[in-house]
Amino acid sequence: MRPVTRIDARLAKLKAEGRAALVTFVTAGDPNYDTSLEILKALPGAGADIIEFGMPFSDPMAEGPPIQAATLRALGNGQTMAKTLEMVRAFRAGDNETPIVLMGYYNPIYIYGVERFLTDAKTAGVDGLIVVDLPPEEDEELCVPALAHGVSFIRLATPTSDDKRLPALIRNTSGFIYYVSVLGVTGVKSAAATDVAEAVERIHRHSDLPVMVGFGVKTGDQAKAIAAKAEGVVVGSALVNAVRDSLEDGKPTGRTVSAVTDLVRELAAGVRAARA
Repeated sequence: MRPVTRIDARLAKLKAEGRAALVTFVTAGDPNYDTSLEILKALPGAGADIIEFGMPFSDPMAEGPPIQAATLRALGNGQTMAKTLEMVRAFRAGDNETPIVLMGYYNPIYIYGVERFLTDAKTAGVDGLIVVDLPPEEDEELCVPALAHGVSFIRLATPTSDDKRLPALIRNTSGFIYYVSVLGVTGVKSAAATDVAEAVERIHRHSDLPVMVGFGVKTGDQAKAIAAKAEGVVVGSALVNAVRDSLEDGKPTGRTVSAVTDLVRELAAGVRAARA
């Protein structure tokens, strides 16, 4: 039997409370190491239930301009995979409950070395992986080894993931399913709540895993609408934009951390009001 992970424990707790999860995405090292770590540590207190931590990569093909820019800011300030894992370790020194999912692309993991990466990630306190450019046909490359290390492998489903494709996507998925609610890159548009409800229902015909819905959520009202239909809401580009808009000449200011946490509080209030 697979051991209970931080992701499992957190989602079970939220289900018992009768509410959806708020999943927040920020890019590791954006705008620099110290400020990024401060943001990371502040997210749970602002209302984040699960944290997706972006692994910077020079060619983030699924991302829109906001996350592309965040990635370039991080890389320009010297962010590396080793530093990203170091940040997770630093976070875990003060928080051993909030799940952290590393999200990104396979290239940096491959360069780091799969076995070394999984060992270091597990030791650092990583709970799951979302690797957007590895399809189920390549499960032996990273997914299966990750599961063997006790690290959940979380798959993306999209509006084009039909009933024929979903079983393959779900086969080795654990933790939760991330439903990309619109076609295209991140941060461009958002889906209607009715479309989300139909998609979540369709996914649940194939899996009992919680479904987190993302892409295009920017406000507490949007988060509330989706949280009424799914087990969780994922917000990324809006938080990355909050970082960007707080910068002066590309450098963090006294507003940078609070710009992110203020928005997280608004989103969390929306999520918590959805089923009240």
